[in-house]
This record gives sequence, structure tokens and C-alpha cells, in this order.
Amino acid sequence: MNEQKVAILIEALPYIKEFAGKTFVIKFGGSIMSNEKAKNAFMEDIALLNLVGINLAIVHGGGPYISETLKNLNIESEFINGLRITSKEAIKVAEMVLSGLVNKEITSNICRQGITGVGLSGKDANLVEAKKKYLYKDGKKIDLGYVGEVSKVNTKFLSSLIEKRHVPVISPIGGDSQGNTYNINADLVAAAISSELRAEKLILLTDVEGIYRDINDPTSLISTIKINEIDNYIKEGVIVGGMLPKVECCVKALEGGTKSVHLIDGRKEHSLLLEIFTNKGIGTMIKKGDD
Repeated sequence: MNEQKVAILIEALPYIKEFAGKTFVIKFGGSIMSNEKAKNAFMEDIALLNLVGINLAIVHGGGPYISETLKNLNIESEFINGLRITSKEAIKVAEMVLSGLVNKEITSNICRQGITGVGLSGKDANLVEAKKKYLYKDGKKIDLGYVGEVSKVNTKFLSSLIEKRHVPVISPIGGDSQGNTYNINADLVAAAISSELRAEKLILLTDVEGIYRDINDPTSLISTIKINEIDNYIKEGVIVGGMLPKVECCVKALEGGTKSVHLIDGRKEHSLLLEIFTNKGIGTMIKKGDD
């Protein structure tokens, strides 16, 4: 048993050396948020990554919590192509849930690990400036209400926190110069922040193990994909459904300056450590270059 423990530490050592001082942006969401064991393991992983010298920024979602609160308040939700049409009433609820309840719970859990977590909304210090997002379907322009997309990231402010070894925990709520508040897809916020920080890695925690050649064959997980292979995978029907927008976020992040993107199953305990510090990894890594 001791030999096995030593082997694990030795396997991790070169990765610790390689990534110390580098920046990882992590999107935290999915069913892991309601899975206590996986959530606690995630917090421990964050603490370990921080303590070995890796710079971190966390972006979180929380759609199910918004839906539950809207339902409790008898406010109806309507979705088009997976996007929630967000009224003025609904955006107040979304901001309350994401920037209040969810953000502070995650931040508190990180702080309990002895790490300095800093809970932020995208509106704080104009961290995430937003603009209104429209959906185009069947040649028609659809108004989604207070749904936004990222127009600018306050990289200077974010970098100043990271340089002090703080871990920013960011809710995907942004604002514009007219004082409007927007709910933004957390994957898009994570990709934008990762690009602006020129992060070493963007890690998206999901409810699947990664990308499969055959979704019905658990042995067909693709461990590495190059960005120039993605179009073929889409044409072949390998990347479909809900994985499409996630992969689009990955491509944006890579084209914006992120070195690699990882899709991993957040439901697995210590999935971050297994992906980053082991030779095999557990998810799908998407890379830009041919190396």
C-alpha cells in the first residue's frame, strides 16, 4: 500500500512542477453542485491545486436553483434552444440566486479549506461587461429578455486577485453601461475569462465523462482531440446535442489564447486531480496545435 501511495505521488510530481505558477479556469456546475461527496472532493481538489502553486479562477452556474426558486415564486420559465427567456422579474431572481446564494456557498466552502476564496458577481468592478444576446431561429430574431453575452472582461482586476493567491469565485451575471443586468451562460463566461487570462487550462466539469465516439459504448471515450478535428466529429455525429455548445465554447477559448481545454465528469470524486496529475487522465482534452 505504501509503495502504491509513493507511486501516485511520483506520477504527480512532474505535473506539479510543470503547472506551478500557471493559471487554470474551472467551470463548476451540473449535478456535482447537489452531490455532497463530489462537491466536498472538488473543494479539497481546489485547496490542493492552490497549495502547490497553481493559480485558479472558478466560474459557476446554477440553472436548477434558479428554476426551483422561480417555481416557488410562481414565475413561469420558458426555454428556447436551451436558453431561458428572462424577464425583468426573472433576472432579479437569477441574480439573487447566483450572486447571493450559490456564489457565497461555494466561496464559503473554499474558505473552509484554508484557501482565500473571493466571491464575485460579474458586475463587481465591471468584471464581466455584457451585451444583450439574441437568438436567431428559422430566419427570425428572438428576444430572450435579460440574457447576455460577454463583451469585455476586467482582466487587470482579476489578475490582481490571482497574483495575491486569492481564488476568485465568479457568478455569470454581467452588466452593461446602461445599468442593465444580464444572465450569461457560465460556459461562455469561463471561456471568455480563460481567453483573457491566456490560461494554461480551461476545465469544464460536466455530467458526462467526456466525448465518446459512440455514446452507447463507454469504452469509446476520446482522450484527446485536436481543434482541426472538431468539424469532422460534428459531421460524423460524434459531437451532437448538448455537447455542441460546450465544444463551441472550447474552440472560442483555444482561439482566444487558452492552451488546452478539458471536459471531465465532475460527479467523480477528485476528478480534477485525476485529470491533471495522472498520465492517463479521465476526460477529454481539446488542444489547438499539432503537438
